[in-house]
Amino acid sequence: MRRLLIAAGGGGDAITTAMVHAALYGEDTPALVLTYAWERLVVDPVPGPRSPADFTGTERVGELLHLVTPRSAPVPPAGSLLPRLAAALKPALGILDPYTGSTGMARQIAEAAAYCGADRVDIVDVGGDVVADGSEPTLRSPLGDALAVAACRRAGLPTAVHVAGPGLDSEVPEADLLPRLGEPAFTLTAGHARCVDAVFDWHPSEASALLVAAARGVRGVCGTRDAAVPVVLGPASARVYRLPLERVLEINRLARALEGVEGLAEAESACRSVCGFSEVARERFRAARGFGGAVGSADAVVDAGALYERFAAWERRTAALGIEYVTTRRFAEELALSPGELALLRGRLKGRAAPPLWRLNVGR
Repeated sequence: MRRLLIAAGGGGDAITTAMVHAALYGEDTPALVLTYAWERLVVDPVPGPRSPADFTGTERVGELLHLVTPRSAPVPPAGSLLPRLAAALKPALGILDPYTGSTGMARQIAEAAAYCGADRVDIVDVGGDVVADGSEPTLRSPLGDALAVAACRRAGLPTAVHVAGPGLDSEVPEADLLPRLGEPAFTLTAGHARCVDAVFDWHPSEASALLVAAARGVRGVCGTRDAAVPVVLGPASARVYRLPLERVLEINRLARALEGVEGLAEAESACRSVCGFSEVARERFRAARGFGGAVGSADAVVDAGALYERFAAWERRTAALGIEYVTTRRFAEELALSPGELALLRGRLKGRAAPPLWRLNVGR
């Protein structure tokens, strides 16, 4: 028997799901995590999610269920870190295919439950947009979470929804989320984060990085990329809240609108109706204009002194905003660092590490 969990938002949610699995069942308990291959433009230059057909080397264990293995690879020009995650995380990873809509995803989930011998499902979301109602002005990526909820409802399996680190994805503020979440079920610790320790050396997920830092006891104002307001790591940041599926459906209007949807285009239309936008369309727009891609270019000889001076000037500007900690992704993108420059700077900043964040010299 394997536990069956769903990483609701794609990308870094699989990392958070591995931590929640460790807290709920123990990191060595066999498990399958279903996740979207939807890793945004920083990883995948092709907008929108990938389907199983966009990978080679997956392991097909049913009519609809494809497992990602360390030998899997995205078909160019697509990109994906899921094969590398499959090597790094203890739970197995399976691909959720949103191109089949909530109806097809429900069949995938039912097939996965049969494969695992599981009689229940745990949905995991980092940040909390799974309990957004669709009207929040800062909401950016509600579709994956809502599709997962709608598909689980249709699959008919007992399902619990776990929200980890409310507000850490910079979408719905923590203060707006906490009244919807009730009392916390448990708090993540450094021991639960141990299973993902090495992932942030190469994975750009910011929300999961903030969650790991919170689980390790980091508290303070954190700067992430492309967010108007910094995230404050506080008492609730390492907590996990458990809600019944029906309660989430009461809150999440988009999830209710997606019940019975048979394809991604129809799901996009529902998202426009409920939330006023399509995040897939936003990705297409950004990709067409060259936003969000990987920052690294071919490395020339790196001038270490000049590089650190650039970082120091950036640090002074950033700390002046009241920010105490930053993600790797923020300074890598804002300084447009090549891979070689990033590696050199990380080595120079070892004394500032608050893994997986970096501490700024505030007040310098």
